[in-house]
Amino acid sequence: MASTTLLTETLHDRSRDSALPASTAAHQLSEQYRAVRSVTERLCIPLVTEDYIVSSMPDVSPTKWHLAHTSWFFETFVLIPHLASYEPIDAKYAFLFNSYYVQAGERHCRAQRGLVTRPTVEQVYAYRAWIDDAMQRLMHLLAGDTAHPAWNLIEIGLHHEQQHQELLLTDIKHVFFTNPMRPAYRAEPLPATPSTPQGWQTVTEGLHEIGHSGEGFHFDNEGPRHRTYLVGCRIAHRLVTNREYAEFIADNGYARPELWLSAGWAKLQTLGWQAPLYWERQNDGWNEFTLAGTHPIDDHAPVTHISHYEADAFARWAGARLPTEPEWEVASREHSLAGRYVDAALFHPSANASVGGQQFFGDVWQWTQSAYLGYPGYQPAAGALGEYNGKFMSDQWILRGASCATPASHGRHTYRNFFPSDTRWQFTGIRLTGDLR
Repeated sequence: MASTTLLTETLHDRSRDSALPASTAAHQLSEQYRAVRSVTERLCIPLVTEDYIVSSMPDVSPTKWHLAHTSWFFETFVLIPHLASYEPIDAKYAFLFNSYYVQAGERHCRAQRGLVTRPTVEQVYAYRAWIDDAMQRLMHLLAGDTAHPAWNLIEIGLHHEQQHQELLLTDIKHVFFTNPMRPAYRAEPLPATPSTPQGWQTVTEGLHEIGHSGEGFHFDNEGPRHRTYLVGCRIAHRLVTNREYAEFIADNGYARPELWLSAGWAKLQTLGWQAPLYWERQNDGWNEFTLAGTHPIDDHAPVTHISHYEADAFARWAGARLPTEPEWEVASREHSLAGRYVDAALFHPSANASVGGQQFFGDVWQWTQSAYLGYPGYQPAAGALGEYNGKFMSDQWILRGASCATPASHGRHTYRNFFPSDTRWQFTGIRLTGDLR
């Protein structure tokens, strides 16, 4: 199985565009478009044609669908409204590759995406090329006009594609795990590194501001910036490790109802959870399926692929709790965005990934105890794109940071990821928090 080396390029800060000559701004946008689109296709290098088609559960989309859907996004929201000469390559693709945008038209059933053998993988790549050619024509016509409404839509489309680069990896991991042959996405073994001792950072009591402000790209749900009161807490420097989570399991953590939220206890009883997703007990201990194949767990690496229920139960067992979203953001501002992202091409969390062992960014998305809701004054955008974030503000929990599958240029202190309580196929993990005494 071939490995892949990634070369992701940082998406530009839109605030700089106005200071650039039009020709330079147009060239930068064109190059950024090419860079992001090429990374998506490079992530597919280790795959064979049969890998592109499979969906292993409703949450997992086929690789072929990700390649097409990200192209559909540019077609639907950028090309059709803003390039008069554009003609779709196939009108049926609008039905097949819409995801959840009700205002954009009818959609194919998500759970049946893995049943769609046509268009072929080759035809999907041809679709991508068709879109790329039209996008280059449009960006040439924009000529650096950053005030044109298509400009912001292109930036959204690029960040949307980066989200699907991460989903492409987490989805193909689940596909490979359900295959009895347990194929590896990459052949190289994972590096093992020692962990640092746990340290704690204090978040002071008082009024703090959170949310995005100023220039630069951000999704609508990251604002408006607003003040919030924190009573003060201490937040862990590093993430919870596999060894620490194995101790929770050994202490009958999955058999003690007093540690679990009621819905979580019902879920583990129904689904038979006994460990994180991808962990399997062998005679010599726990093994873990990774994108590099099955290996003994690395004791010092961050535990990953756990639900919000499991993270909450572990925190309670450890005499701590999960951080709130404001606590996490305020604490994270003391640190840079440095971390181990997908750019490192390891595709699995590792110990000491960030400067000083802080691990706020990269490795795993970190569950918080905050529900996914709009900030005070939040208003979703008008039209179908308003469905991007706003309509999911129910029965979801906020995760912060980034993961080993996240592009580095996608990381922000204000980024708000969100998933339902029982999500486990994403690279999710735990940062502990404690109240000040």
